[in-house]
Amino acid sequence: MGAEIDKSEHTAVSKVRAADLLRWRIERLRKKKDLSFRVPVYDRIDNQFIKTNRTESAITWIGHCTFLIQIGGLNIVTDPVWASRMGLETRLAEPGISIGEMPEIDMVLVSHNHYDHLDFASIARLPGKPVYLVPEGLGQLFKKKGYNDVQEFSWWDERVHRELKITFLPSLHWSRRGLRDINASLWGGWMIEYNGVAIYFVGDSGYYHGFELIGKRYKIDYVLMPIGAYEPEWFMANQHMTPEEAVKAYTELNAGMFIPMHYDAFRLADDTPQEALLRVRAAWEQQQLDPNRLHTMALGETLRV
Repeated sequence: MGAEIDKSEHTAVSKVRAADLLRWRIERLRKKKDLSFRVPVYDRIDNQFIKTNRTESAITWIGHCTFLIQIGGLNIVTDPVWASRMGLETRLAEPGISIGEMPEIDMVLVSHNHYDHLDFASIARLPGKPVYLVPEGLGQLFKKKGYNDVQEFSWWDERVHRELKITFLPSLHWSRRGLRDINASLWGGWMIEYNGVAIYFVGDSGYYHGFELIGKRYKIDYVLMPIGAYEPEWFMANQHMTPEEAVKAYTELNAGMFIPMHYDAFRLADDTPQEALLRVRAAWEQQQLDPNRLHTMALGETLRV
């Protein structure tokens, strides 16, 4: 696999026990959660810039883990999901940019095969003819769906694509899409490097010591970090970070700017978007970190890099 750490140390789930799922569901019935809060939509969305930009580096948050990263003259989409629901749960907040307003896409980066990170209905509607960069073991599914311009990556694999260096990095998570394919493909995050700028899209991960190793290897300017789907912590701990753990991972990465994600769109666990944001801000203040380095994006907001 190319990883320096054994795969078992990156695997959060090998089998989910029915008893644990039942315990979680019973706990959920006893909780009263306020789901009225909605992550704000940016009030100055520049659709013209987004559709025509080929010269400036920029990061636009679509929602959940879907970003448009414009760098090196390329349009890159991470974990493309414009779906209006996930299982029985409807989407809490609409995507910040509709798929019809997206520019021609050159590259799609997929962190892993979970449905809230990989939606083939969304991929089918993306404009352009992108190359798909996916974890090892996932290429066959893409080709079965009719997408042949696919490149598989093992952990730590790096390749150059039109002056961009793209590296697939390990995380603490798991993969599954059907009944019999648990951990049949890898999972992880993506490092994008161009002209002295490094953007790290973490994907999904529990907290683990790998962040310290990644921080020693790379000078990271922007980290797109998951902060949601952590409650109940006894069940989610190895696959999703709490906001406090996300801040700890950020400090170990020694990164420049922290951009939260994976908290706004789908109720994958018992925490709420408002709780995740309040806790990450509290942890930031407790650690006495530079307030200018925590950038909570509104949906559809573009950050010029």
